[in-house]
Amino acid sequence: MMKAISYSAYGGADVLEYGERPDPKVGPDSVLVKVRAAAVNPVDWKAREGYLQSQLEAVFPVIPGWDVSGVVVQPGIAVDEFAVGDEVIGYVREDFLSRGTFAEYVAAPVRTLARKPLNLSFEEAAGLPLAGLTAYQVLHRWLRIQEGETVLVHAAAGGVGSLAVQLARHAGARVIGTAGEHNHDHVRQLGGEPVAYGEGLADRIRALAPDGVDAAFDTVGGEALRASADVLKPGGRLTSITDGEVFSYGGRYAFVRPDATDLAQLGALAEQGVVSVHVDRIFPLEQAADAYRLNEEGRTRGKIVVTIPWDG
Repeated sequence: MMKAISYSAYGGADVLEYGERPDPKVGPDSVLVKVRAAAVNPVDWKAREGYLQSQLEAVFPVIPGWDVSGVVVQPGIAVDEFAVGDEVIGYVREDFLSRGTFAEYVAAPVRTLARKPLNLSFEEAAGLPLAGLTAYQVLHRWLRIQEGETVLVHAAAGGVGSLAVQLARHAGARVIGTAGEHNHDHVRQLGGEPVAYGEGLADRIRALAPDGVDAAFDTVGGEALRASADVLKPGGRLTSITDGEVFSYGGRYAFVRPDATDLAQLGALAEQGVVSVHVDRIFPLEQAADAYRLNEEGRTRGKIVVTIPWDG
């Protein structure tokens, strides 16, 4: 048996329980990972509250979490990509909710894994997969940004937004990023030009980009999405990861996919110093409910991470 966080019914953070769950079984194309750290993402608590039940079946009790960093302790019988002792990161998402990463062990399909960047701590590395893949796939697969373009990124100091700013700058784009005023210096350090949220947002963006923006990456929805549509150049591209209303503006909705090749590319960029992960807070596994409550406030700079005791 292993220590884990789980929930047996949809609900708020109070449904999360710390206790023992059976050790996961390792399929032929999976590896057993000893978890060192797991990152909190908004999609985790949205799934826990039942907002994704039309898309993802829940097999209760559910262990939450899709992000992980850790060490391989047992490869599946058909696995030759990884060996015992390899340090890995993963976006370990299946098409149902049950076997997540907020546990001492997770059985991770090799299609969800890549090697951990050598220059990142386990805590930093745990924050890279979901947020990094989201940013990478939206920018390169959906928005198809090009060198010299102007890109608008919402919540530019958050987990996804901060990585999107760095990746877009690396691609040669100019980046305008929305953020609370207390995070403006942080956005500048990432390479973006900050603008404040709130009434008049579209006007503030136009002041920086009078001709409009070539592409907009919405991570917030609502008024931010409407402002994005308002400031697009003719033929500009718009993608949202939060608000289905994007279709009414001619944009596209994106949901990140596990992709070992993309994840390895992100790891390489991290090792090159192109992208970094800011860890805002670290909680022990037994305090995961508090980590989720903090994430739900929506004011985090970078990532919130949960760590699991390591006995070597």
